[in-house]
Amino acid sequence: MPMLADPSTKYKPYTPLNLPNRQWPSKVTRSPPIWLSTDLRDGNQALANPMTVAQKSVFWDTLLKCGFKEIEVAYPAASDTDFNFVRGLIEDGRVPDDVWIQVLTPAREDLIKRTVDAVAGAKKAIIHMYNATCPTFREVVFRNSQEDTVKLAIKHTEIVRKLTEECTAKYGTQFRYEYSPETFSQTEPEFALEVCEAVKKAWGKAGLGDERIIFNLPATVEIGPPNHYADLVEHFCRNISEREKVIISLHPHNDRGTSVAAAELGVLAGADRIEGCLFGNGERTGNVDLVNLALNLYTQGIHPGVDFSDIQAVIDVVTACNDLPIHPRHPYAGELVFTAFSGSHQDAIKKGFEAQRIRHQKEAQEGRPQTWDIPYLPIDPADLGCNYEAVIRVNAQSGKGGISYLIQHHLGLDLPRKMQIAFYQVIQDIADREAREMTVEDITTAFRKTYHFGGSAYEGRLVLKSYKISSEPSPDGSTDEAVDERRQFDGTISVDGVLRVIRGDGNGPLSALLDALRTHLDIDLSVREYSEHTIGSDQNAKAASYVEVVPQGADVKSTRQSTESWWGVGVDSDIAGSGLRAVLSAANSAIGDRQLPELKLSVGFNATTGQADVASAILHSLQLELPRRLQASFFEVVQRAARGHGGAISYDDLVRLFRETYGYYEEEGRFAVQAFKVEHVPESGRARLSGNFILNGKPVALEGEGNGPLSAAVEAVNRGLDGKVSIREYAEHSIGEGSDVKAASYVEIAYEGPGGSPKFHTWGVAIDNDITASGLKAVLAATRAVENADKAAKAAAGQQ
Repeated sequence: MPMLADPSTKYKPYTPLNLPNRQWPSKVTRSPPIWLSTDLRDGNQALANPMTVAQKSVFWDTLLKCGFKEIEVAYPAASDTDFNFVRGLIEDGRVPDDVWIQVLTPAREDLIKRTVDAVAGAKKAIIHMYNATCPTFREVVFRNSQEDTVKLAIKHTEIVRKLTEECTAKYGTQFRYEYSPETFSQTEPEFALEVCEAVKKAWGKAGLGDERIIFNLPATVEIGPPNHYADLVEHFCRNISEREKVIISLHPHNDRGTSVAAAELGVLAGADRIEGCLFGNGERTGNVDLVNLALNLYTQGIHPGVDFSDIQAVIDVVTACNDLPIHPRHPYAGELVFTAFSGSHQDAIKKGFEAQRIRHQKEAQEGRPQTWDIPYLPIDPADLGCNYEAVIRVNAQSGKGGISYLIQHHLGLDLPRKMQIAFYQVIQDIADREAREMTVEDITTAFRKTYHFGGSAYEGRLVLKSYKISSEPSPDGSTDEAVDERRQFDGTISVDGVLRVIRGDGNGPLSALLDALRTHLDIDLSVREYSEHTIGSDQNAKAASYVEVVPQGADVKSTRQSTESWWGVGVDSDIAGSGLRAVLSAANSAIGDRQLPELKLSVGFNATTGQADVASAILHSLQLELPRRLQASFFEVVQRAARGHGGAISYDDLVRLFRETYGYYEEEGRFAVQAFKVEHVPESGRARLSGNFILNGKPVALEGEGNGPLSAAVEAVNRGLDGKVSIREYAEHSIGEGSDVKAASYVEIAYEGPGGSPKFHTWGVAIDNDITASGLKAVLAATRAVENADKAAKAAAGQQ
């Protein structure tokens, strides 16, 4: 349906108020209003997923930290969750003595009683009651006359008075009363006054100071321009009786996008108080933005009475609890509000900073205030905990793009804001050092070198070669499915060109890798920030991860507040792999040129040697990346061997022990595949293996069937045994590159003798140019101990 050619046939304009000699246009604001945050009530009810109690608690703490003294915490009669949250604040002593908690209730006796019960025992509480007063609600929704509407407000105000007096007598709670003629901006001005006068009379105890009654004048739906709202407010302020005993509160919504202006003009018109939400959350287009209003005052030299010195921390809490983003262009809070893309703007800002530096020096010498006056920046970002010099980005002027745009456009990486800041400083340093214009190639090359990103030419001292992430049960043995399993990292990394096996445990892959770096390389870091996104959208899509690491401090707080940090980036087809690569990217920057612990060349049964050290020695010598279970198995073998040599074993003896234990010999002779054939058996769908092999130096002919070549080889071995062998685990990887690549196979078999005894597990390891031959040789190597065990078991069975 297209827009109407004549919208007046469908929509009625607002009716201007005849207000002779209006005063608000000539007024100037000199002090802040009373602020009330309704984030936990009005803001919360507008969320697709309302806040949990835990989120509300975090939000509450943030509001207190910002300095709010009046906070609408809930509509407690609406749900047990809201009721219990209010009770928790009171019973846990979380409400400071100078803070008023406000609760909302409609004009219904049972709901009013529940609401008063919710705040019983609080030191200071405001009961906020409302009923709709405009013609549409009176006539369509409730079918009440004006007289009925007034009677409703009087009756339930008297109920509020009775119940609060009883509560005060029993618990000592100090109460204030707020009444809202809901839809005030759509209500006849004279009728709004009539209702409020009747309510004030029914309340009967409006006084001065904290005894003032609060009349809240909501623009429940913003139906006119802000000057019309100001007229309505001034008319009300002029005509309400006993004005000194009344607090006029505003509650503007943002349907027309002018709620901030409406609130500011409403204050000029005589209002004392403003209700709203941080960053304008609320029904439809939201409530008025209290941060915007407060910082507007701040830029006029008026302290708003609330503190946003760390606005990013406030943003983080609000976005996390509301699950809503802050628009990049949102006043004061958006990530682009202090960023100049235009070259002319950048030039004006830079010149402004230079002039201000000189001016401030002079003002300081003369003892005058050092005023802020920078083109395009109405507020100093540093006052909000931001840094302008860090967040400004290179613009596409003269053919150049902004740094982040270039990185995203040429490398596909959408850098997080703090990483943009870090890399911007890198580019600035290069530009300052080389005193020339930075090209696209300069910027992308600098990025690759800084974060060791984009291939072997840019690798750092630490390079991820392979890894495995596995899980282990909760340490307390819990079987609760909701309990997260811990993760184990087993990986091979190149450390200054030497392959090392490292392992670690953590709550996730990144913390497990950090534990491995800490354990094996004395690199003690913690992740402070992590983000990720996808590159591409088809089957070739990859994950990009970004990690900020900081030195591990004495406690969580000192770690999080570290002034030293390093960023890393990783890209991989697997999200875990991209995160691990990002951690190593950051760790490379963190370690710089400092010496790392070398691989131990003498290992033994002592407190300083672990199975990862043994696995590293095998990897370094034989290029074999042992599976984790084989690492554990061989470590036991090493421990036993070392006991007979004073608790130590040499590097060469370690390698020799490995070869002998697992039948691993690179030269042919002990275990070899001379010739073999694998055929498909149509009748069974299985594989038939036949061939000539060298088993422990002896030529043998084997034939068997199985689901594949290895199971067929096991079946062939079993034909000559009284006992039985089966494959328990198999793993493989490649060694070398190009035409020299070989396959390494690892097979663990289980043997059970005749009659069920003996039982044991053993491993076999082999390499070959052919992956199938490698696996077959590993099976044969694993069976080297089976023949003697089978003979012994057979003899024992014969004696019985």
